[in-house]
Amino acid sequence: MRSTIISDANRFVESLKGLCQKNTDDELIYEDNVQISLVNHKVPLHKLVCGNLPLLVAGRKHPLCLQLKLENAQDDSEDSLRSEDLPDTEAADEEQKDSGPQPLPLKNARQLLSWYTMTRFQNMSTVACAPLPPLWVRCDMSDPLGTAWLGAEPISTGNKVSAIKLYTICSKGATVDKSSFISLDELMQLHQKRHHASAVETKGYAQYDLFGSMEVENTIIESQCSIIAVFRWSNVEKIFQMPLPSSEAVLDITLAIGDMKSPLYETYKELDFLETLAQGLQTGEAEWPDPTDRRSAVDLTKALVEELESIAKTGHGPAGKGAEALNEDKPDTPSQADKGINIYSAAGLERGDLDFTDQLWVKMRSSITSYQDITDCLKMVISAVKHGQIKPRVHRNSSNSLGRLILQSYKQQMEEVCLSGLIPVHMLLQMGLDKMRKDYINYLIGRDLTTLNNLSYYLSTDVDPQEQVTRVKKLHHLLEILVICTTFLNLPHECLFPFIQSCLKYYKTSPYDEKHVFQMQIRPVMISKFYQKEEPMAWGVEVFSGQGSREVRTSFHLSSQPLVDHVTFSSDFNKTTMNGEKEETAFFSTMVAHSLINII
Repeated sequence: MRSTIISDANRFVESLKGLCQKNTDDELIYEDNVQISLVNHKVPLHKLVCGNLPLLVAGRKHPLCLQLKLENAQDDSEDSLRSEDLPDTEAADEEQKDSGPQPLPLKNARQLLSWYTMTRFQNMSTVACAPLPPLWVRCDMSDPLGTAWLGAEPISTGNKVSAIKLYTICSKGATVDKSSFISLDELMQLHQKRHHASAVETKGYAQYDLFGSMEVENTIIESQCSIIAVFRWSNVEKIFQMPLPSSEAVLDITLAIGDMKSPLYETYKELDFLETLAQGLQTGEAEWPDPTDRRSAVDLTKALVEELESIAKTGHGPAGKGAEALNEDKPDTPSQADKGINIYSAAGLERGDLDFTDQLWVKMRSSITSYQDITDCLKMVISAVKHGQIKPRVHRNSSNSLGRLILQSYKQQMEEVCLSGLIPVHMLLQMGLDKMRKDYINYLIGRDLTTLNNLSYYLSTDVDPQEQVTRVKKLHHLLEILVICTTFLNLPHECLFPFIQSCLKYYKTSPYDEKHVFQMQIRPVMISKFYQKEEPMAWGVEVFSGQGSREVRTSFHLSSQPLVDHVTFSSDFNKTTMNGEKEETAFFSTMVAHSLINII
């Protein structure tokens, strides 16, 4: 009997070893009904356990009954299939969605863990095997405790496994009855009894959704921005304790640009037009957006040229000083009281130093409907400049080709330009890039949030046009995040300055990513009004004893969403109190317990 058990254990571990040697996200089907995956990325399990990667995840292989039924029917007779013999479409779709490994009964899960841990003892193993990644097994929660996961993690001393840490994760469905949860004293006593610990310590954490979905007239409106406040503190006093003022606090911020409710939506559309032009340069084709101005691009450009002609003749008009090049003045700087706060106003990104190419970009961007529009407008402007009909003002360090031509005209040294092929599109793209870069410089530097030197990566013109647009898009992404932080959270400059430095540093080496979580260290007092009267979306406490690799923990977690993803929980609970005046959050509860087995 003993030899059979050892043989089964070694055969199982030999299979795990083969899976690990592939070193890829692969799967193993063991004994036809157990599916094991080597996982190299974080999974929902990591919300409960800060384990190492990679890890092995085991569960029951999903029986693809409908697929087999269809294959068998085709084998029998492809010509005689009747409609009633075909698999139900909706059921097949549901089967496809849920085709991953399923949970195992607790008995089977314990068997896999037993084999895994048994082979760590030298006198029981005949398999020459390097330390394996941790093994986690999905359980079906059919036992009274609701066991959802069993796990085993080897602890190594040098190259030798010296102990095995075993995990048990139990979960329960959601309830609004807070009195049903275990008390902190009961949790501490449970830990002390299990581990014979004379002294224990506690750590708490809480998460609050400061800016997520909102409910309007019984309709959930999902926001494209998420701000989660995460608090951590020591010496927890009770379950659902409010985070202490001395807690460590971090804001986890994600944002997708293009929200129509954003005050920067018009700027986003300007950026979107830049991307259209850049794509046109790559493919030779472009889908022009619907114009926002009823007048044609040619008519708008003609009106601008005629206005400048009038100024050139009379010396008077809105443009002021005739043909002088504009100095690169310091960005418009708001008062200290308004710094970083007034971006919701119409002047959030407006500048008082728009030069001629900036103005031309604004008019063309709102009215272009074809490639011919671009060519006709640029021909009209270049001809007027070349023949001295207009003397428009541009910034001395203008980086777009039309601006450089105008600067040359001041010295009667204007180059010839052939407006054929993709040259007109490239010129218009340069104008837009130049204008938007100056917009972002004006906002960021004008509010002392960074320096020109720190923006050099984003302002570089030494890369291809597509990359230039991507870098400007990164700046826009950060600016939209700043909008939320300043207008909604009303955060002071002392928080925003280090935050934007870390964001700019991240995007210098990372691709554009709207799913990336930007983190801001913050003092709880700065956001206390947003969470003190609210329920957390997640709350937890850890009771721990021991030190280093010998540390053991017992933790209790409460969350508005289940922390176990392979079991369907009952949702027949009432989220509203009896008086109907206040909604209460229904919380799922999850317990995580450790055990330590020493290997001699």
